[in-house]
Amino acid sequence: MGSCGGKHTGKGAPKPYSRNFTDPWRKTPGRLFGTALIRFYQITLSSLIGNSCRHLPTCSEYAYEAIARHGLWRGGWMGFFRVVRCGPFGTHGFDPVPRELSPDLKWYMPWRYWRCSASRIGK
Repeated sequence: MGSCGGKHTGKGAPKPYSRNFTDPWRKTPGRLFGTALIRFYQITLSSLIGNSCRHLPTCSEYAYEAIARHGLWRGGWMGFFRVVRCGPFGTHGFDPVPRELSPDLKWYMPWRYWRCSASRIGK
């Protein structure tokens, strides 16, 4: 077969491109609901608004990954504060979702998620 005719199945096979988080994550009802809302936004409204995010990954990609990794409550607050940070006088550049969250980030203190970014937490 030619270079385009076969499927790649080995270890070195390239992953299909996805703009969202592709690692395995727990599919709880809250996480599925939150990621579905983000995906709905990406398919419908995002194309109308255009790509104006100042960060990489974009705010919707960040929120999708934060919800997938950390659940609807924590990930939702992280995504909300990321959108707030993305304003004209906010931050910019590479700002990934932290793999692990600090133990001082309690669920009942959502304002502490303002400082959630991998560069600030160091992970």
